[in-house]
Amino acid sequence: MVITSAVKQKNNPEMIRIYINDVYAFSMPAEEYYRMNLYERTELNQEDINFINDEINAKLAKQVSIRMLALKDRSENEIKKKLTQQGFDNEIIDKTILQLKSMGYINDMLYTRKYISDRLKLKPKSKRALFFELKRKGISDGIIEEALDETQLDEPLLAYRLAKKKYGKYDVFEPAIQRKIISFLGHRGFSYEVIREAIKQMME
Repeated sequence: MVITSAVKQKNNPEMIRIYINDVYAFSMPAEEYYRMNLYERTELNQEDINFINDEINAKLAKQVSIRMLALKDRSENEIKKKLTQQGFDNEIIDKTILQLKSMGYINDMLYTRKYISDRLKLKPKSKRALFFELKRKGISDGIIEEALDETQLDEPLLAYRLAKKKYGKYDVFEPAIQRKIISFLGHRGFSYEVIREAIKQMME
């Protein structure tokens, strides 16, 4: 098996795509490529390839992931996207994710519960809005629904409190103020029925 081409990745020049016998084989860090004195026409055996994937790529992918998780909580999908952007192959990414999950570094259920809890404290939204936010982060429908079902969220009361906090000093009988409340709560994912009930409570 001969390296016939070594090309820096466009999205990450620090990673090099290795072609063996004119067929893409794997990617690896440019630093390691030069350190191992690899170059075109270099012959590799399966043991060399296994070493590069298991001892170099896998360890680096794990280090990158742990650094990310040390900064903030991440979902499994977020880690996958980042590793893909970094230029790691799918096989390495899958192995890394599996290892991190077994070590407890990645747990989408715990991530989802914490996300919902933090969101409701800092910037409350409806369950529907939270569902779509988490779905965009790659969390499965089942996990989101289970976590939301566990959440004691009184949407009518929450909508009322949010509207009163922002518009309580205004005349809620004014149609213009009501339209602003409808827009405000609508952007936070509340249904029209819940919004109308919140306005009604404010009027009372």
